Amino acid sequence: MILQALKGYYDRVSAEPAGGIATYGFSEQKIAFEIVLTPDGTVADVNDLREQQGKRLQPRSLLVPQPPKRSGRNPPPAFLFDKTGYVFGVERDDIDKTKTVENPTYRKAFLDYHVRLLGQSDDVGLKALLAFLRGWSVEHYVGLRNADDMLDTNVVFRLDGERGWLHERDAAKEVWARELAVDDAVIGLCLVTGHEAPVARLHASIKGVQGAQSSGASIISFNLDAFESYGKSQGANAPVSEAATFAYTTALNSLLSRTSGRDARDRPLYRNRAQIGDATTVFWAEAALVAQADAAEVTFAALLDPHDDAPAEDDAGATAKIRDVVKQMSEGRPLQQASPDLAPDTRFYVLGLSPNAARISVRFWHPTTLGELGDAFQQHWQDLRIEPVPWKVAPAIWRLLRETAPQQKTENIPPNLAGEVMRAVLNRSRYPRTLLTSVIMRIRADGDINGLRAALIKACLIRQKEDVPVALDRENANPGYRLGRLFAVLESAQRAALPGLNATIRDRYFGAASATPATVFPVLMRNANHHLANLRKGDKGGLAVWLEREIGEVIGGIEARFPRTLRLEEQGQFAIGYYHQRFAKRGDKPTGIADDAIDTTDAPNSTETPE
Repeated sequence: MILQALKGYYDRVSAEPAGGIATYGFSEQKIAFEIVLTPDGTVADVNDLREQQGKRLQPRSLLVPQPPKRSGRNPPPAFLFDKTGYVFGVERDDIDKTKTVENPTYRKAFLDYHVRLLGQSDDVGLKALLAFLRGWSVEHYVGLRNADDMLDTNVVFRLDGERGWLHERDAAKEVWARELAVDDAVIGLCLVTGHEAPVARLHASIKGVQGAQSSGASIISFNLDAFESYGKSQGANAPVSEAATFAYTTALNSLLSRTSGRDARDRPLYRNRAQIGDATTVFWAEAALVAQADAAEVTFAALLDPHDDAPAEDDAGATAKIRDVVKQMSEGRPLQQASPDLAPDTRFYVLGLSPNAARISVRFWHPTTLGELGDAFQQHWQDLRIEPVPWKVAPAIWRLLRETAPQQKTENIPPNLAGEVMRAVLNRSRYPRTLLTSVIMRIRADGDINGLRAALIKACLIRQKEDVPVALDRENANPGYRLGRLFAVLESAQRAALPGLNATIRDRYFGAASATPATVFPVLMRNANHHLANLRKGDKGGLAVWLEREIGEVIGGIEARFPRTLRLEEQGQFAIGYYHQRFAKRGDKPTGIADDAIDTTDAPNSTETPE
């Protein structure tokens, strides 16, 4: 199903006049320099093809003959382009990057490969390349222009006085077509197309999955005898035709690499991908009109990350319109009402990929429609809704996941959690129990009960069919919720009696109070009596009376004894009760002492921006 959908995407885009996707046998590669050759094979010049992107020069993406899949000690060369180690026999030293070393093995492989393919060609450009390769000496490298910058980059060739590169010449394309037509290929039934065709022995690598090898990794591969069966080797164990293999790998690499500008921090903004924890999420739409598919993809990108910076070349009005659509949807308006221009029945695909050594794991796969995606995110935001609201715009999933990580660093998000959460959002199913556990453990570790964490806990409990209020609920009899409220009132009493305190009971007792209330609350209650007595002696008698009334109201709904333990869900209720009591706006506080009753120094911040 995944490969079929990717092949369908490739077929549609390649049929468009300006599809911008590679044809069979070619792929996009990062090319930094071009070698200009005279007809006799002399290097006339070396031109820099890199483009200025922000503060850096970046290689240009060019369509070149698809390179081989490289592994082992002597990886094969590419056709009509490659790194300097193959073309010139010179590369940087692996240990001391300031030094260069010769690589005669790569150099000979590149020479022999092109002699075999081009030895009978009469094309002037291809003959010039052969003359260069046969006459090249490594000691000449230092005399080339851009020699140092060119080391270890990909280079292409051009004949002096002509515009196109050698790999674009008709003669080169004919040679490459013959090379692709493998005579000894295994013929089998393609699992993607359902037709008899030559089966791909190796599948091209997928690049752009965060955490995977920079050279690319495989979704389908068989590199050990234990993975093979019935005497079949490598790709024959899961037969996919050469054409279908090229189509799905080219489509996926294109989706992973498509950019639409750079953000304010000079980071690339990807058009069809987003990073959610360790899961690189790829998405694309299928529609009769290209504009309709583009609008659906831009909308989904905004659903994934409402705080994302606008692409540099986007029209400001169009960007504002998309943001307005997402805002309306987060407030509960259906997709059709938020944007009549979007078609809810647009077919949509969401694919989550994660690194796994030299392979790529499929974390989640969700074929759906744009309307169903809108409903799923609306349900997600509805389950998160909590008062007081700790955000101005609905939070991105990656932003929520940071609340489960030590020091709120993305790289510390628990493994597999991102994929499980994303799957739950898309399927409108229960959030993983590990999400609830992780948030509560982080609260116990650092004592930070902020709005995002409270919202996450609420969402988890709601999907477990627990009764959780959106705002402060004085009638809620859940023991965990009541005890959380009581803990917040006791902390307010401490803050009022001991102004300027560096650490409150939250910093010392929150974890124990939420897990084993019977061992902690008797001590806290005794201390609270001392705090209230101090308030009465001073000029805050009204505050003391109000706090006593709050304590009495909360305790009135608790059983005669504090429970010995609270289960995980009740600990979640404890955190929500604390958040509601601590930060809720209440109109019954004594006049003129609002700041004393509820210290807002660590109130929820609705203006936070993503890192």
